[in-house]
Amino acid sequence: MLRKRYALVLFIATLFLGQSLFAQPNRREPLDINIDWESYDPPSTLVVPENPRYRAKFPFVDIHNHQWRLGEGDLSPLVSEMDSLNMQVLVNLSGRGGQALKQMTDNINAQGLSHRFVIFTNINIRSIDDPDWSEETVKQLEFDVENGAKGLKIYKSQGMSHTDSSGNRIPIDDERLDPVWAKCGELGIPVLIHSADPRSFWEPHDSLNERWLELKLRPGRKRGPDNPAPWEQIIAEQHNIFRKHPGTTFINAHFGWFANDLTKLSQLMEELPNMHVEFGAVIAELGRQPRAAKAFFEKYQDRILFGKDAYNPDEYATYFRVLETEDEYFPYYKRYHAFWKMYGIGLSDEILKKIYYENALKLIPSLDMDAFQGTN
Repeated sequence: MLRKRYALVLFIATLFLGQSLFAQPNRREPLDINIDWESYDPPSTLVVPENPRYRAKFPFVDIHNHQWRLGEGDLSPLVSEMDSLNMQVLVNLSGRGGQALKQMTDNINAQGLSHRFVIFTNINIRSIDDPDWSEETVKQLEFDVENGAKGLKIYKSQGMSHTDSSGNRIPIDDERLDPVWAKCGELGIPVLIHSADPRSFWEPHDSLNERWLELKLRPGRKRGPDNPAPWEQIIAEQHNIFRKHPGTTFINAHFGWFANDLTKLSQLMEELPNMHVEFGAVIAELGRQPRAAKAFFEKYQDRILFGKDAYNPDEYATYFRVLETEDEYFPYYKRYHAFWKMYGIGLSDEILKKIYYENALKLIPSLDMDAFQGTN
């Protein structure tokens, strides 16, 4: 018995000695031994090669961006930020349409920056019951294209919260919208469409919901099973448009919310050849499955576009690092979007060039190809 006690004391002493010998210097102060899950965010002790990227390897087109004041003021500060990232072209999806869009393109042209900014127009569908709605909306599209619009952006609200005169939700595949999609095909402009949100927003807000922290911090994003309709229904409505209008090019925003299910997205890519995808706000999904993501990019390298969504220059570095490196276990910039770590997928230069600018040049042929040659 005495020997057992001695052995136990010796073991405990050795344990404490080991902790003191291997204690990490300069460790930040812990919050408390009793912390909640939201606060638990320890720095990784993993020692691996790190190759952060703060500037894209090749000039790129950001196909999914929002700028609200391109119609006024000096744009040179914004251009300087773009240059620091190696962003050659910024696509502003918030062109509004009509005179507001013309004001933007006029200001851009006056500053000699038509090679740096592209404007997509928007339409109003709330007045869809008006007898002349289709005719007037098509006229607006023609006016906007004449004044520099290069595409049409459809917001998620237009398939979820917008209602007709009777108070009914307007599904985005409403047949009264068919002349719009057809006119875009006739004009040769792409339609970038955002439908729904991550599927988790429709699921119970409990311990099994991977978006639990985001929904706690942003409770307004929570949906009920039928609020405003089942997720599967809203997603299917955009696919119905793609099928019905094969002569129109569509860009499915946010990987169509299937970045977490690339097998399903692959099936859709095969079924819908007029559908392209961009990865704005879903790089975290791709960064946690580097092998599957790389295989997807290799297979569909001609139909994937670079998109970021919210404009924040500091956040682009994560996109560059995921696409360009094979780094392991590095953080995402918004923990409530992704509490997991990222891994680089290490795309080849050939594929990177397609993702960064070549695919966008095919969809927006008015862009200046010379601006992308001989630069890095």
